[in-house]
Amino acid sequence: MRLLDELFPLVEGFYVDLHKNPELSHAEHRTASAVAEWLSRADYEVHTGIGGTGVVGILRNGPGPTVMLRADMDALPVEERTGLPYASTARAVDADGTEVPVMHACGHDAHTACLVGAADLLAETRQEWSGTVMIVAQPAEESLEGAQAMLEDGLFERFGRPDIVLGQHLGPQPAGLISHRAGIILGSSHSYRVRIHGEGGHASQPNATVDPVLIAANIVTRLQGVVSREISPSEMAVLTVGRIQAGTTANIIPDEAYLEINTRALNDNVAAQLEAAIERIVNAEAAASGAIRPPSVERFQSAGVTRNDPDGTADVAAAHHAYFGEDYVIHLPDPFPATEDFGRFGLPGDPQPIPYVFWFVGATPHDVWETAPGDTPYEKMGNVPGTHSPFFAPAREPALRAGLAALTVAALTYLGSDRGSVQGQALPPTAVHGPPPGEAPAADAPPPSGLPDSEAYDSAYLAATPWPAYGEERAKSTHEADMGAMMEAQDEELREEWRSGKVEESTMSADMAAFLDDEPQGPPAGRSYGGPPPQGSAHQAPPPGRDDGRPGSEYPL
Repeated sequence: MRLLDELFPLVEGFYVDLHKNPELSHAEHRTASAVAEWLSRADYEVHTGIGGTGVVGILRNGPGPTVMLRADMDALPVEERTGLPYASTARAVDADGTEVPVMHACGHDAHTACLVGAADLLAETRQEWSGTVMIVAQPAEESLEGAQAMLEDGLFERFGRPDIVLGQHLGPQPAGLISHRAGIILGSSHSYRVRIHGEGGHASQPNATVDPVLIAANIVTRLQGVVSREISPSEMAVLTVGRIQAGTTANIIPDEAYLEINTRALNDNVAAQLEAAIERIVNAEAAASGAIRPPSVERFQSAGVTRNDPDGTADVAAAHHAYFGEDYVIHLPDPFPATEDFGRFGLPGDPQPIPYVFWFVGATPHDVWETAPGDTPYEKMGNVPGTHSPFFAPAREPALRAGLAALTVAALTYLGSDRGSVQGQALPPTAVHGPPPGEAPAADAPPPSGLPDSEAYDSAYLAATPWPAYGEERAKSTHEADMGAMMEAQDEELREEWRSGKVEESTMSADMAAFLDDEPQGPPAGRSYGGPPPQGSAHQAPPPGRDDGRPGSEYPL
C-alpha cells in the first residue's frame, strides 16, 4: 500500500486530533478549518461557510462524471468514558445555553478523517482518472439539519450537481467489515415537542388544580401501546418519549408539562400513522383531565429514509468485494432503524433525483466482538458499545484503513479516464484485509489471520448474509424484494467474473494496486480496546506524530 501506507499516519493523527476536540452541531468551526486546510494543501478549490460551517472542496480533472464524497463533522453532548489516552474532555454550551460534555460518540471524527484522506489519495493519483471530485464536509447531522442547510445555501447550484453521492458510517459490525444494502438501509425519524397546559397550585390541594404532570404520565403510558396495538406486526416502528420536564419543587403542582417524542419508521405511511396517534392521544388525555386549553404538538426535527440506489449499490459493492475480498463485504438482510440526513443530497421528490450509495464500515474491535454475549450477530451487536454510547471506542487502525480504502475505491468506481468510464468495473485483485477474491479460502479452511474464530462471527455473520455465491439463486439468498433489481443490474458478466475468481481478466482505468496496495495483508491482529472497563490495548499508544492542537505542519501533504 504505497500511498495509503504513507498517508495513513497523517489520517490517523487527524482522527485523534478530531476525537480530542469534538464540536457540537452548528459549532464545528475548528473541525471545518482543519478540513479546509487539508483540502487546500491537496490542491482542491475550497469553499467554507456553506450551510453554516460546511466545507466544499472541488477537484476538476478533465471530462467525466462528478462524484460527491460526503462526511459529517459534528459530535454529541455525551461525556466520554472510554479511557482512551486521547479521550475527549471537552465541554461546550448547547443551543439551550446549558454547558454539556462533548464526545465524538457517533464516529463522525472517523468519517471526516477518511474523507480528507480519500480526497488526498485522489488528488495524488489524478493522472489515473478523469472527472470531478466534490468533497462535502457537512455540519449538524446529529440535528438532521446540516444537509438541508447546505442545499438551501446553493450547494449544487454553486458547485455543480453530482452524478453520484457516496457516503459511509461506522457500524457495530466487526472492525473492517463493509456492509451494503440496496434500497432502504436506514429509517426515517421525526421528533415532536408536546406542551401540556394545566392549572397549578399547592400540592396539598390537588383538587383545585389540573395537574399537567398526571396528564403527561398518562400520555407516556398510553403511547407505549401505539406500536404494539396500532402498527402492523409486519412493519418496523419505534416510538420513544425521550424527554419529560415539569415543575420546580415537590410541593407545587406546575401549570405546564413538556415532552419530546421521537419516532422511527421504514415508510411514510407508518410515520404518518405514528404522528396521527401522538396527536390523538395527547389531545384526548388533556381533554379527559379537563386541561384549561388544548395542548400543542409541534414536529421540530425530521428526516426521511435513506434509500440506496440499487444499481449504484451493485457497482460499489462489486468494487468493494473485488478489492477487500469476499470475507470482508456482506449484504445486510435488514435495514437499521437509525436515521441520517444523507439522503437529502439525493433530492427526494425532485423530478430528477440523484442516485446515492451509503454503506457501513465495521468498527468493533475483534476481541470485543468475539467475547460479546450472544449466539447470533444481532445479539452481539446489541452487546458491544455502539454509537451514542459513552464507551464507543472504534478499533482505530482497521476501521480507519477500511474506511479510507472503501471511500477511495467507491469514488474510482465512477471516475473515468482516457480508457473510458470505470463505472461498474471491478478493481484489481488486491485486498486491504485477507486474500484476493480469486483466492477465496476453501470451505473447511480456517478463517483468515486475525479474524475471530467465533462461530457466531465466522458462520452466522459472514456465511449467512454475504453476497450470493456463484451459481446460487439470488432471489432465494436475500430477504428483500429490491435485491433482485440490484443483482440484475448492468454488468452482470463482470459480477460473474468476481464471483468465480476471475477478476484478474478485467481491466480498469485507475490501477488501484499502483497507489493503494502493494501486497495483500491480513487484518490487524491483537487486542484493541472497545468498551468498559478500560484495559490495556493498541489504543493506549498514541498514533505517529503530534496530536496536540489543530493540524498544522504535522499534516504535510
